[in-house]
Amino acid sequence: MTLPAFLFGFLLSTLYGAVFHLWRGGNAGRLLLYLLLGWSGFWVGHIAANQLGWTFLSLGPLHVGFASICSFIFLGLGYWLSLLEVERQ
Repeated sequence: MTLPAFLFGFLLSTLYGAVFHLWRGGNAGRLLLYLLLGWSGFWVGHIAANQLGWTFLSLGPLHVGFASICSFIFLGLGYWLSLLEVERQ
């Protein structure tokens, strides 16, 4: 993994989290949550595609296609789980 590929992946995953925050709204805590989910989903997807040998929409050493899909899945699941409320007795 080259430094430019890492920086591009970091920039792209940050963009995913920020755009998701603009779409769904929320406070600064939600922004941080969406950024962390975007980053973690992107890199988990990239590492999984690298280990499995998948080359869907690869851009140099970066597996952008599968990493983006995983990032969107992480963001969607994280948003859905953040809507759950704990019932207090």
